[in-house]
Amino acid sequence: MKNTKISWATDTFNSVWGCEKVSPACDHCYAETFAKRLGLDLWGKDKPRRFFGEKHWNEPRKWNAEAARTGTRRRIFVNSMSDTFEDRRDLDPVREQLWELIEELTYCDFLLLTKRPELMTQLTPKRWIAGWPRNAWALTTAENQRRLDERLPSLLCVPAAVRGLSIEPMLGPIVIPELCLPAIQWVIVGGESGHQARRMDPAWARALLIQCRESWVAYHFKQKGEVLSRELGCKDKAGKNPAEWPLEFRVQEVPVPV
Repeated sequence: MKNTKISWATDTFNSVWGCEKVSPACDHCYAETFAKRLGLDLWGKDKPRRFFGEKHWNEPRKWNAEAARTGTRRRIFVNSMSDTFEDRRDLDPVREQLWELIEELTYCDFLLLTKRPELMTQLTPKRWIAGWPRNAWALTTAENQRRLDERLPSLLCVPAAVRGLSIEPMLGPIVIPELCLPAIQWVIVGGESGHQARRMDPAWARALLIQCRESWVAYHFKQKGEVLSRELGCKDKAGKNPAEWPLEFRVQEVPVPV
């Protein structure tokens, strides 16, 4: 989808729909809810996945051509409706198609966000072992301290120009180990949306902002989440409007690969 409303991306591209839940961040999965509204049963280990044809795959090529003309790079969030690194063999051909697309479209940065960072080096091509293409960014979700501690070591092994943490939904206080911060270029923070949303404490987000400021890590505050927005009487249901945030949270930085 061109021109997404997700603040940290310009567009979204899905090579596949469907996934299997692996952690508390998945409990109220917006992608599963959206798919069910369309009558699609795609979530679970043994459920089918939805694939797409040539017309769909050509859309990012149009965005890349536009970026080349304008000189403005595009940030494409890959697989908002799935997980690129789900360990299924029927996804291998689609993954290879994705890797080739990333290598081809050099005016776009592809944001590969996963809850399975332990599979990132295993499921990317052997030709990427020495270093990922500079336009392939590696991010993992870390909704609480336990998931950060589990997933961060795997993320740090990925030879990407940009490594990032998506702390969304933020379900508890998080401290990034100080020794790891030099290897992290981006931290995205946000509260949960949806009618079953869990509350994010602003103090958790503030503590991470301070950590990032002290270590020169790009910080991006996406949204306050539904519970906090209700408490504060925000007009925007999910708390996505920066005008309704305290000044300290009006920070939406994006890293620039060195």
